[in-house]
Amino acid sequence: MPLINVVLEEGVFSTEQKHAMAAKLTDVMVEFEGFEAFREVVWVLIEERGRDGWQIGGQPLAGPPCLMATAGRSKETYEAVEGNPTTREELAAEPPVPTREGVLSKLLSGPSIAC
Repeated sequence: MPLINVVLEEGVFSTEQKHAMAAKLTDVMVEFEGFEAFREVVWVLIEERGRDGWQIGGQPLAGPPCLMATAGRSKETYEAVEGNPTTREELAAEPPVPTREGVLSKLLSGPSIAC
């Protein structure tokens, strides 16, 4: 019995949309399994969480501005990597860790985005 667990922000999708989502996810599972009888044992659990239940990058999620700020930090971290590490060990040898001073400087000079 496969269980598909979908977690969504509360109130984003209507009841009808959630039903349609569950039906399509079930269709995908039946397609992969290869026979229609499988449909009867596919479970789809759709959970909704309030905005306070979501965290990204260790900070509460505050919608698209927060996602964009996190993406920007990820890009900065990616660009700080020297060379082209191909293993975890190579990356760990010189991890791109921001300094406390650099983080404070950005917080004080950059736009205020609550994440």
